[in-house]
Amino acid sequence: MLPPVKKDRVISHLPHCFSTNAALHTKDGFHPQVKAACQVQRTDSVSFNLAKVIIVGDVAVGKTCLISRFRKGAFDKNYKATIGVDFEMERFEVLGVPFSLQLWDTAGQERFKCIASTYYRGAQAIIVVFDLSSVSSLAHARQWLEDAMKENDPSSVLLFLVGTKKDLSSPEQLSQIEQEAIRFSEEIKAEYWAVSAKSGDGVMNFFFRVASLTFEANVLSELEKSGARNDSDIIRLTDSTEADRTPTKRKSNCC
Repeated sequence: MLPPVKKDRVISHLPHCFSTNAALHTKDGFHPQVKAACQVQRTDSVSFNLAKVIIVGDVAVGKTCLISRFRKGAFDKNYKATIGVDFEMERFEVLGVPFSLQLWDTAGQERFKCIASTYYRGAQAIIVVFDLSSVSSLAHARQWLEDAMKENDPSSVLLFLVGTKKDLSSPEQLSQIEQEAIRFSEEIKAEYWAVSAKSGDGVMNFFFRVASLTFEANVLSELEKSGARNDSDIIRLTDSTEADRTPTKRKSNCC
């Protein structure tokens, strides 16, 4: 049996978006059907819900540091570049229901793109990361998104555009690139965030938002599929043993 979810991973209210100009939605709370389903859920009918999240973007934009800051609460300046794909599991409790994010940290180097792309399929959320101090990394975000979407259904994936290294940008530079980022977010229907892994600014709020919105989307999707089934039975989105185990990284035949 797994230990209880850490107290700092308990979500009882829907976190606010970063910008109302580029948000998946601006509601103040979870969908009423989701809250109702969680309130009437029976303990013996709940298993660990799961969402696969892939993180893509140019090399050195800060994907690994972003994840590390959230998981460890500290900035790791001595991290090593990701080779292929790294995998992390982060557990939450959302509205009293256990929920886990599979965080797939993909390499940004061109030579590893073929390997990383084999892990894109089946994502519930895609996080496209760019460097707020690098205009070119934002320009490349479109191609990263297109590559990731080739393996996923656009109607069932939540998109997030995240600018990192906020601490390195001057106010003028930040304002200019954020305008472009928000325009791009509106175009691709993504939620925009600006964070700093070094200072921690916005990192926890961002991942709480990702967990909350993917949880909400999963429950609503299962409610739609369940039809006449009782609310108390719809929280079982995945088998607990499947959700808990670490996936086996499959070998790629493409390169």
